[in-house]
Amino acid sequence: MTAAPGPGLPDPEAAGTVPAAGLRERKKQRTRLALIDAALDLFLRKGYEETTIDEIVAAVEVSQRTFFRYFATKEDVVTAFLTDFDQVLITAVRARPADERPFTALVEAMRAMLRAVAETGPDETGRFRRVQQVVEANPSLMAAQMARFHETEETLARVVAEREDVDPGDPRAALIVAFHSAAIRVAFDQCARLDVWDPAAIARRMTDLAGIARETMRDWT
Repeated sequence: MTAAPGPGLPDPEAAGTVPAAGLRERKKQRTRLALIDAALDLFLRKGYEETTIDEIVAAVEVSQRTFFRYFATKEDVVTAFLTDFDQVLITAVRARPADERPFTALVEAMRAMLRAVAETGPDETGRFRRVQQVVEANPSLMAAQMARFHETEETLARVVAEREDVDPGDPRAALIVAFHSAAIRVAFDQCARLDVWDPAAIARRMTDLAGIARETMRDWT
C-alpha cells in the first residue's frame, strides 16, 4: 500500500518531482483502490453474488482488461485486500523482540497491524470495515477467508518455529498459531454481532480475548 505524504509535507507528485516510474505506480495504486471501492459499494448495495465484473468496471470507467490486470476473479477484490494485511502481520511478528513468548508476539503483532489500519486514515479504515461486512454477509467469501487463514497460519507457524529455533514442522508452533487464530476469530465474530468495525475497537476486544484465552488454557486444561 502506498502511503500518502505526511502532514505538512509537500506531495512530490504534485510538485513534479516524482520519476515517471513512481507516477505510474501511483496511478496503478489509485486504479486498484478505485476498483476495490466500487466493488465493495456494489457488494454492500446489491449483494456479492448479484454484482458482476461488468458493473464494477463501469463504475470506475475502465475496461475488463484493466480489472484483470489487478484481480483474477471477483473474489480476489476482497481476498487480495485482506492478504495485504496478512503480509503486514507476518512482517510484524518477525519484528517482535526475540525474547517475547510466541503467543504474546502474535497478539502484539496483530494489535500493531490493526493500529496501522486505524492510523492510515478514514479511507483505509472504511475499506477495512466494508471488507469485513461483505465477508460476514457471504458464505462463499467466508470459505475463501478460511482458506486464506490457513495459508497465513502455515507461514506464521514457520516464523514462530524460526523464532523458537525449533524444526519448522514442530507441532507446537502450529498449535500456538492455531490457538491465536481461534482467539482472533472469536473476537471478530463478536465484533460482527455487535456491529463493531473500527480497527482500534477490534484491537481492544482482541486484546481482551487474548487474556481470556490465556486464562482458559491455564484453568481448563
